[in-house]
Amino acid sequence: MPIFEFHCKKCGHQFETITRASEDGSGLECPECGEPKPEKLLSIFSASGTGSPASGGGGCGPSHGGGFS
Repeated sequence: MPIFEFHCKKCGHQFETITRASEDGSGLECPECGEPKPEKLLSIFSASGTGSPASGGGGCGPSHGGGFS
């Protein structure tokens, strides 16, 4: 199950919880003040990679093999 962020409309507390994607928060309550039905926030998905470019030529650097003599 994914982690979703919620925001309490009463006290402003923001928290994360593991819940089903189909749930809207109506069965939850704020862990700070107990207010029911926190607002489900939209989160931006982020993925990180190794940062190494794919090999195979086409770059701006010197060419290897077949260059000038």
